[in-house]
Formats: sequence, C-alpha cells, structure tokens
Amino acid sequence: MDLGLKGKTALVLGGSKGLGRGVANALAGEGVAVAIVSRGKEALDQAVVEITASGGRAIGLAADTADWATIEHAAKSARDQLGPIDILLNNSGGPPPTRVIGVAPDLWEAQFRSMVLVYFRLTDMLLPEMRKRGWGRVLNVASESVIQPIPQIAISNTLRGAVVGWAKTLASEVARDGVTVNTLLPGAFETDRVLQVQRATSAQQGITLEEFAQRAARTIPVGRMGKPAEFGAMAAFLASPLAGYITGSMIRLDGGSIRSV
Repeated sequence: MDLGLKGKTALVLGGSKGLGRGVANALAGEGVAVAIVSRGKEALDQAVVEITASGGRAIGLAADTADWATIEHAAKSARDQLGPIDILLNNSGGPPPTRVIGVAPDLWEAQFRSMVLVYFRLTDMLLPEMRKRGWGRVLNVASESVIQPIPQIAISNTLRGAVVGWAKTLASEVARDGVTVNTLLPGAFETDRVLQVQRATSAQQGITLEEFAQRAARTIPVGRMGKPAEFGAMAAFLASPLAGYITGSMIRLDGGSIRSV
C-alpha cells in the first residue's frame, strides 16, 4: 500500500535504535526524508548508512534529549538540510528502574526535562510551520504503563502520563489546522530498554534473565514480544494522509497484554 508520504520530511528522536529505528526505517521506506536524532554516533552513523543503502534518504544528527540546546540545534539543522519538518516523532530513553518511594527530587527533575519537557519544547518549535502549511503529524512514544502501571519503572509510569495529557489537549487545539497528534503505547518489544528492565527485575526475583523472558512472553496473549518493524509500520500509517481522521488517540501496541478494555 502506498501511504502517500513521498516527499515528506520527518524528525525522529531516538531513531538510531529500538522503536525509533523501526519508525525511521518505515518512514524512509515510504519515501520520507528522515532526520535521525540520537546520542550515540556509532549507532547513528550505522542507521544512516543502512537506510541510504536501502534507497532511502536519511541524515544523522547527534543530540541528547537531556540537553535542549543540542536538540534545538539538531532541529534547525534538519530544516536546513531537508526543508520544513512534516512529521515529528517525540521519543526518549527511559529512566533507571526504581520504585516510586524515595526518588530523589533531582532525578525527578532531570527525567522530566529529558522525557517530557523536550517533547513540549520541540513540538512548539515545529508546530508554527505545520499549521501554516495546513498539514503536520506529531507522534509521541509513551508506554502501556500509562494505562497499566508496571512495577519497577515508577518514574516512567508517572512521567509518560504527563505526555498523554499534554498530547490530548494539544490535539484539540491544532486539529482544524490539519495537524494530528497521537500517542503510541508500546508494550514489550525487542529493544535494549526492555532488556534493561527485564535484567533488573529478574535479578530482584532471583532468576535468570532467560527464565524471566520466557515467563514474560507467556503473559502476552500473542506469546512473544513485538518487533520494532511492527511499531514502525503503525507509526508510518498514523503519519500518513490516510490517518487524517485519527487524532488525540492513544494507540496500544502490546500484543494484547493490557487487560482493560
């Protein structure tokens, strides 16, 4: 299916690995020029080389969501090299595993800046051009934990919820301008972040990582973790003109693991 995205431009945070990489690959495959933002230069360079080798157009921009100046510079560089940004994927790494009790105030503040505030500021930076052109897509990566909190990732449970409230409010403010705003809620995917959480939880339970992973897979109705390419396919659809009537929504990509209706 042609999603009608040829000629569009995208800025993808955290696009060198994991879910962000899945989105970058999917968009590039649809003819979108993709600016990939990531901290790690090696993974960033590799992503650009592989996308380019597959016939896509991509540039890599080193930046850290915890450092607004670097993100702002990356966004400006993307516009200079690719033109106005049509599609924004807000995506950040997760905080360290922890319980909610006793989290240091400095850690709360630092994670808010890198997981939440950066979404707000970057979206505000790019929205005026989207609204002026009458077309734009803002996609936010949150987590299934905003519906069903997950033990040991208390900071993520809390801060991802702030993104959901902001995105729903924003969606109604820009809908008439042709800009949609949606939030993706991934469950367990085959990413470094999920592996980190599984390693911490398995150690706490006194079992091997392999045993924990097997048990975790059995709790997911489809019987396995998701693949970044599956996540990317949904993001590409939501970014397309075909999804113009979907906004202010939370899209679950969890293999059926969220138990509520």
